[in-house]
Amino acid sequence: MPPSPTLDDLRRHAVARTLFTPTTLLTAIRRLGFVQADPIRAPARAQDLTLRHRVKDYRAGDLERRYTRLPVEEDCLVNYGFLPREHLALMHPRVSSRPWDAQTRRKAADVLAFVRERGAVHPREVEQAFAHGRVTNYWGGTSNASTHLLDGMHYRGMLRVQRRDSGTRIYTAAEHPVADDSEAARVQRAAALLDLVVRKYAPLPSASLTYLARLLGYGAPHLAAQIQIALRQARAQLASGTIDGTTWYWPADENPCSRRSQADERVRLLAPFDPVAWDRRRFELLWGWTYKFEAYTPAAKRRFGYYALPLLWRDQMVGWANVTAKDGRLQPSFGYADRSPAKDPAFRRALEDELDDMTRFLAGHASA
Repeated sequence: MPPSPTLDDLRRHAVARTLFTPTTLLTAIRRLGFVQADPIRAPARAQDLTLRHRVKDYRAGDLERRYTRLPVEEDCLVNYGFLPREHLALMHPRVSSRPWDAQTRRKAADVLAFVRERGAVHPREVEQAFAHGRVTNYWGGTSNASTHLLDGMHYRGMLRVQRRDSGTRIYTAAEHPVADDSEAARVQRAAALLDLVVRKYAPLPSASLTYLARLLGYGAPHLAAQIQIALRQARAQLASGTIDGTTWYWPADENPCSRRSQADERVRLLAPFDPVAWDRRRFELLWGWTYKFEAYTPAAKRRFGYYALPLLWRDQMVGWANVTAKDGRLQPSFGYADRSPAKDPAFRRALEDELDDMTRFLAGHASA
């Protein structure tokens, strides 16, 4: 039996297992299982910031440019992003927890027929053809009703994103095979989904494991009961350990105490939604301070900044940076959780290397 891991072991393992040696774009997405998307560019989209550490010679916008040639889909899991096409069968046909009324179903059927006739459509074409008007959105404002309907059709598996045109989704009709609806098959799909997110975000505190299971209700609301069954099974089957009163879980085939879980001499500026930083509860347990994403916080109330990138040095989260780029030159500003490591020559060299890498990465920004 391997030794019980310490918090230091879990910290090193959390970093090493997801910051693997850079590989091809498709291999990286498959290893991650899911890449969260976010449209803010500060200095680049979250999906690009995540992939740049894991894909060899990655440039901002590469995922969007190569999307049509990859077996990858824009879809929902615990949030919205990109995932290997083979995972769609775990969630589709998706049954929304918000049923449409008869009028909305008729509108969706008309739009679907329109999309099939055209082959692929821009939301503007749908609006011009149907003039659906405006609707109240989730934040209390109003938005284009055609865009809102297309989003709902995509979520329900009627449409897929064929590509993007200057960031706008271009839709085409989607087809999903009929799923085995037996209870055993549903539990099996739920277990596969839970395994997918555990392998992405492990090691996980017990409360985070429960939270992720609940978030799977976004990607698979029709499997809510089966996900709870899968969660009970996972607690019995995953490897686990208790440190300072917190129970942690990780895949049974992984050993957090392995010598392979060693930090390299790198500084990394991470996306706010990078797997290393995404779980704020885990972040605080592993690094002893609270990181917050403040893009939607009023400027006067921000501590970290509009789009603060967590700053990882070796296996320590030492602070954060806000990065802008002007005329091809980076303009970073830094904050530190404790003492600044800037007097360490090794840190300074590693930070310079990271900023140089960020500059090369952003060279693709203009065409993204």
